[in-house]
Amino acid sequence: MLQVLHAMTDAAAFVRNARLDVLAANHLGARLYAQVFDNPGLSANLARFVFLDRRATDFYRDWNGIAGEAVESLRQAAGRNPGDRALSQLVGHLSIHSEAFRTRWAAHDVRYYRSGTQSFRHPVAGDVDLDYDALELPADPGLTIIAYTAPQDSAAHAALTRLRSWAPDTPVVLNPDETQGPAGEEPRYKS
Repeated sequence: MLQVLHAMTDAAAFVRNARLDVLAANHLGARLYAQVFDNPGLSANLARFVFLDRRATDFYRDWNGIAGEAVESLRQAAGRNPGDRALSQLVGHLSIHSEAFRTRWAAHDVRYYRSGTQSFRHPVAGDVDLDYDALELPADPGLTIIAYTAPQDSAAHAALTRLRSWAPDTPVVLNPDETQGPAGEEPRYKS
């Protein structure tokens, strides 16, 4: 999985589990999602970033859309694995600390998204619309690679090129040996 992820040099990519924990990212993915990784209190979890980090409303130009997708994804995960204690703890924590999450969770919407366009406002790349694909990993059930791409010679591709030249090459690998953690436990990360 990590070899495939790091071989994706023209795409910003990361691996996440059903709880939206980011487990690893390639160089470009680490740069695109730098704000997710620089807040250790949020444990590199996309739902925590969306609902608990004030920067998320600027980072995602369609914050309402991504907030809905995050909750809908967590609802789907809860339906697939209702005994996941770590997921229950995450939902409880978000419900206590975010009215926006609590309201969306109460709607009981479930959605599975595989591809689309995500609009970002990145501090280095600027405003950029990237195409994304969610690629499930059959060899690692429950894990998904999210890959963001842009057509050659587009403004979005130029933004990715700017992002690629920003900072040293530093992929994020959060302990690939324990991507899901034992049943009911949070994954243990290694930076």
